[in-house]
Formats: sequence, structure tokens, C-alpha cells
Amino acid sequence: MGNDQQNPLLEVTFEFALAIMQFSEELEGLKKYVIAKQLLRSGTAIGALAREAQMAESRADFIHKLKIAQKEAEETEYWLLLCKHSTNYPNTDERLTNNLVSIKKLLSRIISTAIQNENSSKKMTSRMSSTH
Repeated sequence: MGNDQQNPLLEVTFEFALAIMQFSEELEGLKKYVIAKQLLRSGTAIGALAREAQMAESRADFIHKLKIAQKEAEETEYWLLLCKHSTNYPNTDERLTNNLVSIKKLLSRIISTAIQNENSSKKMTSRMSSTH
């Protein structure tokens, strides 16, 4: 993983993706292919988008990519809840659900901070241009 360990979001989303891969394999073993595929796609997309956001072209692009990661986290939670509440599916490991909750909170904090920084930057730019 290299430098990802210095970035808590990249670290936790990578570990979460590995756990999702393992759970998806368990679902496939039970011939639950559709849910396994959906869960694998959305659960691994969170980390991929977080990683992609690190190379964003602007703060707005960074925020946009993390908001998409947030949506993928919501979708992942939906698939996990379906598994949890269905009698024909294996119950999800609570650690998986708890890690997802932590990721959602972390994404929310990062997005809020980025939006605040963007708004502060816009205000400062506006003040500077009005004084000239």
C-alpha cells in the first residue's frame, strides 16, 4: 500500500474493500451472484474514488469525487442490510458494518472541511478583488 498508510481514508477504505471482497466471495459460494456483484462493485468503489480524489484537478473536483464515494457507501450499506435481514443470506460481520459507519463519518468530515475551505477561499478571493 505504500504511502496510503499516511492517509487514514485511503487506509480504511482499502481494508474495507478487502473485507468486502471476502464477503462477496462467500456470497458467490452460496450462489448469490447478483448481490455479490453489486456489493463488490459498490464496496470497492468507495476506496477507488477516495484514491482518485487525491489526484483531483481542483477542490471542487475533490469534493465531487468524495461525494460519489459517499453515495457508493450508502449503496453498500443497503446491500449489507439486505443480507443482514434476509433469511437466505449469511449475516454480515458487525465489523464490516461498523467499518462502513466509520468510513461514512470520515467522508462526511472531509467533505465538510473541504467545503468550508472552498467557501473561505472564495470569500478571501472576493475581498482581494474588491480592494483593487
